[in-house]
Amino acid sequence: MMKTNKTFYISLIASAIALSSFNTMAAAEEDGINIHGGVRINYSYKDYSESSKDKGGDLTFNMASLRFDGKHGNWGLKSDYRFTADTNYIKYGYGFYDFNPEWELQFGINQVPFGNLGYISNSYWFGLPYYLGFEDDYDIGVKATFEKNGWHTDMAFYKSAEYGPSENKQYAADLYTGTINGTEYNNEETNQLNLRQTYTMEHQGGSTTFGGSVEVGQIYNAKTGNNGDRYAVAASLDSKFHGWNLQLQAMQYEYDAADSADDNKIAIAVVSWQYEIASKAQVYSINLAKTIPTDWGSVKFYNDFGLMTPDVADETYDDSMQNVLGAAIAAGPTYTQIDFIMGKNMTFSTANNDHIGLPEVGDDWDKRFNISMAYYF
Repeated sequence: MMKTNKTFYISLIASAIALSSFNTMAAAEEDGINIHGGVRINYSYKDYSESSKDKGGDLTFNMASLRFDGKHGNWGLKSDYRFTADTNYIKYGYGFYDFNPEWELQFGINQVPFGNLGYISNSYWFGLPYYLGFEDDYDIGVKATFEKNGWHTDMAFYKSAEYGPSENKQYAADLYTGTINGTEYNNEETNQLNLRQTYTMEHQGGSTTFGGSVEVGQIYNAKTGNNGDRYAVAASLDSKFHGWNLQLQAMQYEYDAADSADDNKIAIAVVSWQYEIASKAQVYSINLAKTIPTDWGSVKFYNDFGLMTPDVADETYDDSMQNVLGAAIAAGPTYTQIDFIMGKNMTFSTANNDHIGLPEVGDDWDKRFNISMAYYF
């Protein structure tokens, strides 16, 4: 895939990120089917692109989303399918059964329980963990959830990713089979277990949620037939106080692929693009937001910062960073996010570093400006 195509795919991933970040539509409380969705356009200006600067940026259609939610008695379903100018893909699609108000069983393509109970980000661009496969990920499997008296427990088993390992159009990041920059990868996610435990403490002016997550699984090598393994752990805090919101998360992951051509890195694919990341690293997220209610909706100001420090044998590998300063405006069925994105050694937000945690090309922060505008129905 030509490097010049990357600009279009950045638009695709950004549209998927933004639509998911605005969770306005809940499942139908009563029996029946609820059909809803949204459409989105996007303006982007890249300071590191001469063509973008010459044109004064680009305004494009990003995506349309169609969702079906339904419930009959204790049984129900939820699904979200996305359409773009170049492709289409499923975000999630699963059935569920409510045993009682405390226990629910989900089966199908559902959200992987890892990290912060919500998103570990506020912005249109998501947080750095998203690009590593650890924020708002969806896979095929079964998940049980329990919630009572502030305690929330998720236990899940996933057999595989939602698409095959050589596919790259999936909504969230998964391991990729293919060749990137001359390195051949033959990796496939399989047999994954997740456990997440959180506790929400109510206090004057808001609430604070503490959480811990564990993820383990296998990496199947389709060329040799051997299995490697992988793991990730995370601790998070999400605190709300009089309109302020502080999010903190620290995590570590490791991909130990069998028969790897290079043990220091591994391939990831997401929304029609593929890139390489360090195979082991620590990731830190610090996000601060302030929401101001208005007569017509609300305005949220935020700053999301993410840092990834590679922890591999090759000492030439460099840190990756992303910072997003922005504002989100909610008014009726519309949702607009205005973001100033700065990236360093970070895919999708830099000119010459289409990876995360690998040796850096140059030593600069690249910058881009983005406005996303959505209408939900």
